[in-house]
Amino acid sequence: MMRREFKLPDVGEGVAEGEIKKWLVKEGERVKEFQPLAEIITDKVNVEMTSPFTGTILKLRAAEGQTVKVGEPILEFEAEEDRPVAETHVREDKSVPAQTASTSPVTASAAIQASVPRATPAVRKRARELGIDLSSVRPGPDGRVTLADLERIASSRGARTEEKREGGQAPGREDRVRVHGIRKRIFERMAESKRNIPHFSYVDEADMTNIINARNILSKKYGEGVKLTYLPFIIKAVVEALKEFPYLNSSYDQQKDEIVLKHYYNIGIAVATDDGLVVPNIKDADTKTVEQIAREVDDLASRARSGKLVLSEVQGGTFTITNVGPIGGLFSTPVINYPESAILATHKIQQRPVARNGQIVIRDMMYFTVACDHRIVDGAVAAMFGNRLIEYLEHPFLMKLEF
Repeated sequence: MMRREFKLPDVGEGVAEGEIKKWLVKEGERVKEFQPLAEIITDKVNVEMTSPFTGTILKLRAAEGQTVKVGEPILEFEAEEDRPVAETHVREDKSVPAQTASTSPVTASAAIQASVPRATPAVRKRARELGIDLSSVRPGPDGRVTLADLERIASSRGARTEEKREGGQAPGREDRVRVHGIRKRIFERMAESKRNIPHFSYVDEADMTNIINARNILSKKYGEGVKLTYLPFIIKAVVEALKEFPYLNSSYDQQKDEIVLKHYYNIGIAVATDDGLVVPNIKDADTKTVEQIAREVDDLASRARSGKLVLSEVQGGTFTITNVGPIGGLFSTPVINYPESAILATHKIQQRPVARNGQIVIRDMMYFTVACDHRIVDGAVAAMFGNRLIEYLEHPFLMKLEF
């Protein structure tokens, strides 16, 4: 038997590094093939790394919280069989999504250490800075500890941290936040999008009164088991409009100098998490009912916020919707989710006086913004797409909803 190294495997989809969230083994421990070794946080999802060998752990080369590049050694071991060791034993974290307070969610990490609540890398880092033991913090209803929880504890006990002095500044005048994980990927993707895509935005408004009525009807039909928001209706309308304007559901293949028109509709939904925006997508949204989309939206959003998405759920998108309405504002100019060719931002629905047949009436109106890649989509095409979208939103029966 020989002393050998195990390197951080490549989990695919352009992931270049991972953070060791938690070691599930210790030095001197004997492990079996496929036994979980560690929980890894990548820039897209959390994964569980399993052992590609049966043998003994000799040394852990990376500490919890440390970021390691793909291909770097993370542990040394002694294998019981003298054979090549594969480095692809990584499986996506497919733990069940957060459940209601009356049930006990069973996840891989909870089974190992139920006493430690879930927390993002930024929260764990801040806890270390404040000297707070996460296992002593009471998590929120979803089982997660947030930055607000930590700051509240620190404030209540008068905790103060010594900040790095730089440029002669007094302690506490500056904070430095390391860019890593999902936030680092956001840095890269947003810069890539703005660098490569000449954006332009088209703004219009839609009368959502009939969508509100349709939602009220279907909410009663589906019952309390379905969290029905306006987003599933918007997704349905977007898909119908994309079928007529396929260049908004495309991407540019720079190597072959070709526009790739996609006749499938994987609609991304931007979800705000503690680590930044994550965009899982509804696969083949054109084949699903409003109820199916509603259930999937709720599930994806829940698991995005708890860090339980898998790679397949954040790749392969064709068009993205970001809803900034609940936050406020009049309208926005969203950044395209590269390499897609367009994105839709929806805004708050509010009652406003509008003219209808020569009369002033009160209607539920919503501004929306369509941002497009001007290399692929002309302004007139974006406007026609917007007009068609309005038509579907204002006349939901055109989408053949199941009432």
